Amino acid sequence: AAFSAALSKTPSISSISSEGRENSQGNQLETQIWITPQVQKTDVDFSEILNAMQGIAKDVNIFFDELEGVNSPSKDDDSLLHHGNLTCTSDDASRLEVVGEEAPDKNKTNGLYFRDGKCRIDYILVYRKSNPQTEKREVFERNIRAEGLQMEKESSLINSDIIFVKLHAPWEVLGKYAELMNVRMPFRRKIYYLHRRYKFMNRIEKQISRFRGWLPRKPMKLDKETLPDLEENDCYTAPFSQQRIHHFIIHNKDTFFNNATRSRIVHHILQRVKYEEGKNKIGLNRLLSNGSYEAAFPLHEGSYRSKNSIRTHGAENHRHLLYECWASWEVWYKYQPLDLVRRYFGEKIGLYFAWLGWYTGMLFPAAFIGLFVFLYGVTTLNHCQVSKEVCQATDIIMCPICDKYCPFMRLSDSCIYAKVTHLFDNGATVFFAVFMAVWATVFLEFWKRRRAVIAYDWDLIDWEEEEEEIRPQFEAKYSKKERMNPISGKPEPYQAFADKCSRLIVSASGIFFMICVVIAAVFGIVIYRVVTVSTFAAFKWALIRNNSQVATTGTAVCINFCIIMLLNVLYEKVALFLTNLEQPRTESEWENSFTLKMFLFQFVNLNSSTFYIAFFLGRFTGHPGAYLRLINRWRLEECHPSGCLIDLCMQMGIIMVLKQTWNNFMELGYPLIQNWWTRRKLRQEYGTQRKTSFPQWEKDYNLQPMNAYGLFDEYLEMILQFGFTTIFVAAFPLAPLLALLNNIIEIRLDAYKFVTQWRRPLASRAKDIG
Repeated sequence: AAFSAALSKTPSISSISSEGRENSQGNQLETQIWITPQVQKTDVDFSEILNAMQGIAKDVNIFFDELEGVNSPSKDDDSLLHHGNLTCTSDDASRLEVVGEEAPDKNKTNGLYFRDGKCRIDYILVYRKSNPQTEKREVFERNIRAEGLQMEKESSLINSDIIFVKLHAPWEVLGKYAELMNVRMPFRRKIYYLHRRYKFMNRIEKQISRFRGWLPRKPMKLDKETLPDLEENDCYTAPFSQQRIHHFIIHNKDTFFNNATRSRIVHHILQRVKYEEGKNKIGLNRLLSNGSYEAAFPLHEGSYRSKNSIRTHGAENHRHLLYECWASWEVWYKYQPLDLVRRYFGEKIGLYFAWLGWYTGMLFPAAFIGLFVFLYGVTTLNHCQVSKEVCQATDIIMCPICDKYCPFMRLSDSCIYAKVTHLFDNGATVFFAVFMAVWATVFLEFWKRRRAVIAYDWDLIDWEEEEEEIRPQFEAKYSKKERMNPISGKPEPYQAFADKCSRLIVSASGIFFMICVVIAAVFGIVIYRVVTVSTFAAFKWALIRNNSQVATTGTAVCINFCIIMLLNVLYEKVALFLTNLEQPRTESEWENSFTLKMFLFQFVNLNSSTFYIAFFLGRFTGHPGAYLRLINRWRLEECHPSGCLIDLCMQMGIIMVLKQTWNNFMELGYPLIQNWWTRRKLRQEYGTQRKTSFPQWEKDYNLQPMNAYGLFDEYLEMILQFGFTTIFVAAFPLAPLLALLNNIIEIRLDAYKFVTQWRRPLASRAKDIG
């Protein structure tokens, strides 16, 4: 009837409109479709009539779907799993169905778009059909659609029990929440003016630049001519406003908000959507913690590899560009593309790599001077008076270093150790110690200046963190007792002062106990050194028997390293338990408490043996005839006749090399092995031909999620390295060089891990490194 009525009125049609009504929640669902005839009024255009009727029918279906979803409790919306079915609740989607062009086939097959090839996937939620939290999830998804987000579901190709929920934010939703979140967007290009009085200087600069053109280019800079995507738009930015939208530089609405910003806006919406009746039953994090959803992540922008060369065909996507100019080992000597890192991963991760790059760059002068001190010791080795006297003291007899099996020894037997000590402890060491004291201060102050520059370039000066929400664990524990918040004026869970103090006392007792465990471990190492020196002195091999003290020190350091790594694993669990026992109110309070415990323990754990060798070894041994003994049985260990510096050098060198090697293996090797095992199982089940048919969300889901503590482990590793490099650097001048080599590798390992082995983390903003 509607079709015949429309056909009969075709000559006078000027527009066809379809208006929805308000649903029971008061949300306006309205879609208008205007079709202007392109022919004379007397001609009948059947295609326009069919399109109009199809759009009207779609709008009516959408309206009743929304009304049914709001008014009636629904079961799992499995209808969304059918191929080709798309749930859209925005006006923009309806218009696309009517007047939009047909999407290219590439968008439909690359796994970055909905099945229609038009709606780009901004966020992925993953759950299992067998999960019992069905009702909460359905209410949550219904409220997501009410917010204007478009949704599409698809089952996994590997496991039919796994369901992927694909979310897309249309332009209206992006504009609304970008304005609420004060997202800064470009609105005018910067124009630089040169005053006339600088005209002479401008000519000189042109001559200098022409002269520089004859010189070879800086090898450390990225080639922006062959990689034009590295160029950032040099524009002023302002908080986005829909009323002043004409002031912003918008070439294409689909690409105006980049993928990281779109994902951040969708995540902001998901954090404020209710899943159950109640004032605090809100947010995606709570659904992830109670198991309603298994994972939530934004998608990578396609594959990081390409058959074509990036220099001839350009980058396939930003992930491919990051891999080629940042994560590849071929560019290990070049600067990092920090603007591109920030654009893809967000400001928080960009600041981490900016700090790591700055720290690595500042290590160059320290490593150079430390290497100079070592080489100075090598060149002046034959002119060292102390080593000469030790080597020539053939008539001086030294007492045995242990009670049994250790023979009397000549002072000249320590000639080699005296020369090795001179390599690190020579006339230039004092200058190096003073330099490192100044370097540590200058590094921190220069980083503050560098951070201010980055904050200005990245529009972080006026950015303020949003008000934090209460942790779900705190809310569940203290929900029965509430108190009015004096700032917000809203009731919130309240923790009594006595309860808080008792928990802090228990937590402090646990920290003290674990520090005592570390001291006990050091005491055990001391006993090992005292006992085994006699064993090595009676060893069958002459090499070990003649160097029993060095063999004792070397094996003790290796055992100490194993104890350090085991205690780190144990204390991480203890620190997590104690932090949860304290019941911090917000996530930032939880992070601060956990960081304090981890740093305190790891600092004590890593440096306790070094402090013992530096300040206690050989200080309390007594004298011949009245030696001090441990438990009235073992004679305390003495320093080597050439000094204790050789023991300290071995301690620092072995610990630094082994710890950095182990950390790099765990950071990259562990995800590589896990991802390799996952790919191996897929090849066994589906064969090699099926690998290329996996969509992007399936590939990303099979990657490893980012560390639960975020960048905490990365920062902790570098801070401990910084302390190790600066506190005892006078005893081991090569420490900055080892740190520099490690950090050059660390940057590329972290970059490779973020680009290829981890799911894409949510782009978060931050003003500093914390």
